[in-house]
Amino acid sequence: MQSLFKALGIGALIAVTTGAPSWAVERLESPVPQPRPVRVASVNPMPRPASAAIPVAAARSGADAAFQNWIGRFRATALRQGIRPSVYDEAFRNVHLNQTVLERASNQSEFVLPIWDYLDRAVSDQRIAGGRAALRKYGRLLDAIQARYGVDKKIVVAIWGMESAYGAQRGNLPLIESLATLAYSGPRSHFFEVQLIDALKIVQHGDVTPARMTGSWAGAMGHTQFMPSSYLQDAVDFSGDGKRDIWSDDPTDALASTAAYLRRAGWTPGQPWGVEVRLPRGFDYAQTGHRVTHDVAEWARLGVRRAGGGALPDAGPGQVILPAGARGAAFLVFHNFQVILRYNAADAYALGVGRLADRIGGAGPLEASWPRGDGVLTQTERVELQSKLTAAGFDTKGADGMIGPNTVAAVRAFQRSVGMIPDGYASAAVLKRLQ
Repeated sequence: MQSLFKALGIGALIAVTTGAPSWAVERLESPVPQPRPVRVASVNPMPRPASAAIPVAAARSGADAAFQNWIGRFRATALRQGIRPSVYDEAFRNVHLNQTVLERASNQSEFVLPIWDYLDRAVSDQRIAGGRAALRKYGRLLDAIQARYGVDKKIVVAIWGMESAYGAQRGNLPLIESLATLAYSGPRSHFFEVQLIDALKIVQHGDVTPARMTGSWAGAMGHTQFMPSSYLQDAVDFSGDGKRDIWSDDPTDALASTAAYLRRAGWTPGQPWGVEVRLPRGFDYAQTGHRVTHDVAEWARLGVRRAGGGALPDAGPGQVILPAGARGAAFLVFHNFQVILRYNAADAYALGVGRLADRIGGAGPLEASWPRGDGVLTQTERVELQSKLTAAGFDTKGADGMIGPNTVAAVRAFQRSVGMIPDGYASAAVLKRLQ
């Protein structure tokens, strides 16, 4: 669950275009979970390879020897953080530099998956059926979790489906080895040092043995893919057996821990995550995006209507988002959508969870169609778009390929200046106009 902010997503890495305001990398084969991580300083910066690049092919012979020396030096850091020597030594028994982890971490594909393809996979018939089966099988448990934490049980099940295909794909790599490899030689080594210390604290507490502590290459664990720091903060022993066990086949503690995380993140009981809406002809697209919030009455006054008919839910302030621009589906999202983003800071992911939960609960498919014939921008093209926008006087505040609020605002201003619909969608059509 707690994401390494998608640049370090787990599994097959696929960039997802959501138009605005967030870019992220998502895993679909067994979707990555995880809320936005807090940036952390190194608990004790350790010497590591001088090159910023991950040495996947570099000096395989001798690389592990250097890694073993690092393990020896890091031991003092762990002990200062309260880890017992015997725990550290047992945890690092037979730990080696994991080349699979290094290769996965360095394989950041430029391939871009459109939001419609992402949602097709995230909310597939198979995943919907799996969620409904989970509701039936674990009905009493999920009712109890919902009663305790106030979090919609369908949202909990949807996260379970997105994260590990309902427990089928939890990750089987040794977690201490994965985290140590990334702490030693990854692009976010300081972050992984902290996660490694927290993993050792979990072992020391007795919740799991090093041998059973398995997960993804990036350190996410269990049915709903907690990072160690989030586990320490939010994992619960809902089964009452004295351990917070998110690794076993029994999903009890993992599902309850997910609900506990969402409650602490601010989940409002009884409030929907959002709804699909229709926008009126002549709608002011400057009103879209996460920076513009209105209450439901104001959205209704502006002509926003619920797709398929019926009244907009009286769920407090919300924002209208357009994940594929003016030619795709529109959504009015509320506070609980922002809570899901705490689990994984990508609009595409939060939409996937929300839509999967709706479909599990019996809702039908989206009313709107998607611009499926449109091309999507690669990482290189996104950087080019930002550079050209800035050069044209529409400052994106940097050219990193991440389509955030500044780029959305710049795209919208450029679109307005050339007579395009100002929806802020970073499309191939916008780049073509800039070239």
